[in-house]
Amino acid sequence: MSRHHCRNFLQTNGSRRDMLQKSAIGFGATALAALCGTEQMCGTANADIGSDPFASKKTHFEAKARSVIFLYMDGGVSQVDSFDPKPELDKQNGKPFPTKTEPTQFNNIGNTLASPWKFKQYGQCGTPVSDLFPNIAEHVDDMAVVRSMVSNFPEHTNANYFLHTGHGQQGRPSMGAWFGYGLGTECQDLPHYVILNGGLIPPGGMDNFGSGFLPASYQGSIFANSDPPVADIKRREKTAEQQRRKLDLIRQLDQRTLEKYGHDDQIESAITNYELAARMQMAVPELMDLHNETQATQDAYGMSAEFKNTATFGRQCLIARRLVERGVRFIQLTCPGGNGDRWDQHNNLLDGHTKNALSVDQPIAALLADLKERGLLDTTLVVWSGEFGRTPFAQGSDGRDHNQYGFSMWMAGGGVKGGTVYGATDDFGYKAIENKVEIHDLHATMLHQFGMDHERLTYRFSGRDMRLTDVHGHVIHDILT
Repeated sequence: MSRHHCRNFLQTNGSRRDMLQKSAIGFGATALAALCGTEQMCGTANADIGSDPFASKKTHFEAKARSVIFLYMDGGVSQVDSFDPKPELDKQNGKPFPTKTEPTQFNNIGNTLASPWKFKQYGQCGTPVSDLFPNIAEHVDDMAVVRSMVSNFPEHTNANYFLHTGHGQQGRPSMGAWFGYGLGTECQDLPHYVILNGGLIPPGGMDNFGSGFLPASYQGSIFANSDPPVADIKRREKTAEQQRRKLDLIRQLDQRTLEKYGHDDQIESAITNYELAARMQMAVPELMDLHNETQATQDAYGMSAEFKNTATFGRQCLIARRLVERGVRFIQLTCPGGNGDRWDQHNNLLDGHTKNALSVDQPIAALLADLKERGLLDTTLVVWSGEFGRTPFAQGSDGRDHNQYGFSMWMAGGGVKGGTVYGATDDFGYKAIENKVEIHDLHATMLHQFGMDHERLTYRFSGRDMRLTDVHGHVIHDILT
């Protein structure tokens, strides 16, 4: 015999928390909250139904930074060819590598390979930088170079997940999502977390930018290097009034569902995203229109460069500055396409690294100078890193394999102590031997500059208070003011 349901019936997946809220006049939920202390202590969002998840939130202590610009160097820049000079490689060049080697991605281990680039000291601090980055090198007095980074993964996809989410497998929230969840945003017309796609989405795909178990409102938004930069950004309704009425109807229907069946992250995120999308229809075209930027500014960023990829990355860097000015919380730049294989030079190191550096060197230097001139560098944390480094010995004859045992990255602005070099690798630039810095330490330090204690920024999921830094992470105080 068939069972008939009324048309108003909706199947729901009730949790124990839902049961406590809906039974015994809610006293079960009251008892649970008392046991936990507060909802915030439980690590769950405590926003009321329909409230703004992006409203600026109270920090744990005074913040020194307001926005992040993450300059992601996809594929892994060679540390011994960029920010970690090793004279011993010159002495041993072409000879069998003199120390024990670890397994590599392809295990095609060649002889010791000296850097084809020369290093010089720059700035008052005298930090050495290779000829790959002559423009960035002029800003070392504002930078803290970390030479002792390590990763847990030697393969691009898992290493990318680890760098972006603090976990080596897909499905976890990206650090940009955590920043939005913990801090909110100062911009209500643009997403809190924007990825400026220059043409190369990292191995691992969109999961590098996802919200994982956090509400969907916190996932990253991709802005393409095209017109329009965001899909469906143009209004389809004939008038703004028609669109407003349509959005109001959707919101009313969603709100009725919430009132009847209680809190639901997916529905609440949908409401938020509909409203944000409507505001973006005005804000995005204005953001991407660079006609009010002077020609001198555009030239400084490399937008008139003959090398197409310099112009592409220069436009990204200029838009990143404009996003900071508008209060966007977390901005990530990806490398431009067309260089062949990112920074991932398993062969033809000289040509590949040269072209990649030509793409980013002038634009990044212009970004740092522009932020500083406008008084924005003090409150903008600029982070430059790949997912790992490269071996000091050759793969074949003219390439370098992946190396997660020791590599370089740098930070500038946002309360970072400029002119600093932190940590060290061995004589060959192979393994970190002093002040080793893990990815969790990087995340903890970034959050710290925004006034967030990484151990207290949690979200209750699957019976556990989850963190970006998991159960790890130490703030690197030596590189902070």
